[in-house]
Amino acid sequence: MDKSLSLPGLLMLPTLLGATDSWVKALSIVLSGALLMTAFGSGMQLLRPHLPANRQDLASLLLAATLGSCLWLAVQAWSYELHQQLGLYLALLPLQCLALEHAGFFQRTDRIRLAAGLCSTLIMLGALREVLGSGALGSHLGWLAGLAGEDRGWVLLPDGGLRLLTLAPGGFILLGLLLAAKRAWLLNRSPSRK
Repeated sequence: MDKSLSLPGLLMLPTLLGATDSWVKALSIVLSGALLMTAFGSGMQLLRPHLPANRQDLASLLLAATLGSCLWLAVQAWSYELHQQLGLYLALLPLQCLALEHAGFFQRTDRIRLAAGLCSTLIMLGALREVLGSGALGSHLGWLAGLAGEDRGWVLLPDGGLRLLTLAPGGFILLGLLLAAKRAWLLNRSPSRK
């Protein structure tokens, strides 16, 4: 049960950087991931006591693939434009479920805190990248309601922003700056050592 969560954390990096170029995409991947991981965790909790240890990996693989396919089709039926933007990242979520199951995430008592931290990071990074990169917030908000069409969202910077931040390298840079700021804030709060 004390397995490291570093591998599942690294597997979440493509989704963290690729699906957060806008706030709506980040919010959509959070909602999709929360739904999939809740269904997967509940399903495995029901299946685990009835399966021998050597069959649990196969059951988790089948369950993750089934739930991931259902999620893929549901998002495609709900909002095709959103599905076009998130297609690859939706396909990575079942792999994330398998890695988390292997690491013992669904048996941990602090899983809600860890999941909330990841979700808040996704949403915050998506909002920052959209505001600083395109100068607007909430572009394509109608995709969440299943509506098609262009929506500019709330324009905060009329001249736009730094387009680099909407690309993956800009996501790496912004994520690095956020992690450095968090580390500096935590070091500043801790009592100084003599």
